[in-house]
Amino acid sequence: MPVLQLGIPKGSLQDATAAMFEKAGYKLGINSRSYYPTIDDNEIECLLIRAQEMARYVGEGILDAGLTGWDWIEESGADVHEVCELIYGKVGRKPLRWVLAVPENSDIHGPKDLQGKRIATEAVGMTQKYLAKHGVTANVEFSWGATEVKPPKLADAIVEITETGSSLKANNLRIVDILCYSTTRLIANKEAYKDEFKRRKIDHLALLLQSVLAAESRVGLMMNVKSENLDKLVALLPSLNNPTVSNLATSGWVAINTVVEESVVREIIPELQKAGAQGIVEYPLNKVVL
Repeated sequence: MPVLQLGIPKGSLQDATAAMFEKAGYKLGINSRSYYPTIDDNEIECLLIRAQEMARYVGEGILDAGLTGWDWIEESGADVHEVCELIYGKVGRKPLRWVLAVPENSDIHGPKDLQGKRIATEAVGMTQKYLAKHGVTANVEFSWGATEVKPPKLADAIVEITETGSSLKANNLRIVDILCYSTTRLIANKEAYKDEFKRRKIDHLALLLQSVLAAESRVGLMMNVKSENLDKLVALLPSLNNPTVSNLATSGWVAINTVVEESVVREIIPELQKAGAQGIVEYPLNKVVL
């Protein structure tokens, strides 16, 4: 039986990825003592790999597909097929930032001030490209982790990825510049993606994961209204598409079912009630296929 070899990112994206897979309908079991997560799909085998290495292993065909950041795809220079973008992180749903940061009292206020300085980072290639862009020569050292604690004794500056900036602030660092923004991508080996079975599995996975993220900002709304007030009420609904309208057993009444952005619900529910809506029910969504 053919099997899709899928890379799951180890580290900061690990828990968020497992939670997203669960909402997508997969039971993904990750054991801290094993690099082989279990999944309730006999056609998929998972391997836990650091996001920094994922693109290289997918590009070489050791893995058929995997989840990693755009930043690490660029950093590795791997030749892979990008299936889709998935905007999620450890704690939020915004793109991550690679930033140049220095101690609060540093005299570094821009890229030109890095001339001759020492910079610690995991993203050596990205940092060197940034320096070259600004015509600056500096000593870029690979950091094996805990990069935030290195200034000022072990480095003059760091280039680090951040989601909220809280860790930088906790270490008395300030952001000088943003090198790039990065989001998670589902990538595939180019040869593997040509295989009909593997392409189908990968595309199916992409559809489900994207539908989970699409559902997170939306909710379902159900309500009843007299037929005579239907047009007035529908005009108030910023629905994903046209709402579903069904006749009720009671003559002259209809039921409305629709999907809306969660952020607007608190504003429109009072207006819907004024327009004649009754029995308004808001409910969560697991998936929305756009």
